[in-house]
Amino acid sequence: MTAKNRPNIVFLLNDHQLYYRHGWDAGPRPQRPHFDRLASGGVEFTRAYTACPLCMPARRTMLTGVFPHNHRLLQNDETQVPSAHEVYLDVLARAGYRNYYFGKWHAGPGDAHDHGCEGFSYTSYNNPYTKPEYKAYLEERGLPPAGHLIERVFAQWRKRKPMRVGEVYRCEDVWCNEHASGLTVTPKETHEAFFLANLACDALRQAAHDGGPFALRVDFWGPHQPYFPTKEFADLYDPATIPEYGNFGDDLAKKPDVYRREWNQPMSDNGRIILPSALEWSEWQKVLARCYAHVTMVDAAGGLILDALDELGLAEDTFVIWTTDHGDALACHGGHFDKASYMPEEMMRVPMAVRWPGRIERGQRSEQLVSLIDVAPTILDVAGTPSDGAVDGLSLLPICTGDAEWRDDLMGETHGHGEDVEGRMLVTDRYRYVATRGQMHELYDLEKDPYELTNLIEDAAHTDTLADLRRRLRAWQEMTHDGEEVV
Repeated sequence: MTAKNRPNIVFLLNDHQLYYRHGWDAGPRPQRPHFDRLASGGVEFTRAYTACPLCMPARRTMLTGVFPHNHRLLQNDETQVPSAHEVYLDVLARAGYRNYYFGKWHAGPGDAHDHGCEGFSYTSYNNPYTKPEYKAYLEERGLPPAGHLIERVFAQWRKRKPMRVGEVYRCEDVWCNEHASGLTVTPKETHEAFFLANLACDALRQAAHDGGPFALRVDFWGPHQPYFPTKEFADLYDPATIPEYGNFGDDLAKKPDVYRREWNQPMSDNGRIILPSALEWSEWQKVLARCYAHVTMVDAAGGLILDALDELGLAEDTFVIWTTDHGDALACHGGHFDKASYMPEEMMRVPMAVRWPGRIERGQRSEQLVSLIDVAPTILDVAGTPSDGAVDGLSLLPICTGDAEWRDDLMGETHGHGEDVEGRMLVTDRYRYVATRGQMHELYDLEKDPYELTNLIEDAAHTDTLADLRRRLRAWQEMTHDGEEVV
């Protein structure tokens, strides 16, 4: 395949998105009309999982196609140089692609410019609201800096500007990851999601003019907290209609100790979660409504990019993938905020959809077990540019075209989030086994217990099932050269 004949590639990545199960209890679910539009034009993967429930490890996995234990970026904001696994952006650049990257990096040292990309990218997690490109964008459109009315604060960080309920706040610190919820009171176009989407649309217009294959990636900072939707999106959700989440009342009696870690207020006491939750469900409803609205707002920004593909006549020649780096523990298992080192479905399961007109049949829903380890192999398969290095993942294209025998189980892992934790997950079509070194292990029947309230790890009736899952997990560890002893 010559460079001229290669398809275009668009990769949309949300950050820290609430798992879809929220809303399954006859209540509203986060509306994602543009993600749904993409999925209806191709394949939605309903059993997609992250490789690790933490930004940097998961993002490096998407760049390389290997698990964190192989690329060695195990915690957020590590500064060490990762193992020499090839980054798919470099492969595309060598193959003649014009690479564009807009948004959050947080995938290891450097940024996207170090991998053959042009666009908006800064090292680490960072903050788009403090950058000259954002200020130029506002000036060009006659917009004010984004302002956010604070409704609830879960944590204040030392050496950062304090947030006060009832006041308008601007995200001006090193990272824009404030633990808060409220409303953006400036136009939606001032939000980072629309800033990035507009930059991406400008790049698409340039690419359409120049010709030749391009690969465009947009990494939104949301719907990671702070949950700051505009009123337009907040008005879509009535907090009172959100029913109590299925495991909000979990007493954690048969959970590993890692579930009890919580630093946000008022739900914690000296770093331990307070049970039952110190925040009443009526207050969680308000926070969830803002979170749902934030999901919908980021979806609308992504929709601008899909619209631009259509308007520029690029959609038919473009492969699009849209997913999330990991989930969100919001209101789950006793009432958490953010994420930590545990691995419930809420944090491990992610949305994922792909579209490639003429090559992938429309309207498919796949229940195959897929993972973020499969992203890089899929993109390189689409481009006809296989990597020189070994990967842990597989291309998703055979599933999409109905020409594949696929895996019947899947591994995920955690290396802790600011604490010394080592854990592995093994999931099948029905069961989920989690082994956390030095702590209680977990076994759940997802068919009968989707909210993971009944840990079957000591249930004699499941002895054979447990033995089988442990064997499968060891096989994954052997296959991916994972030497950690957690089973």
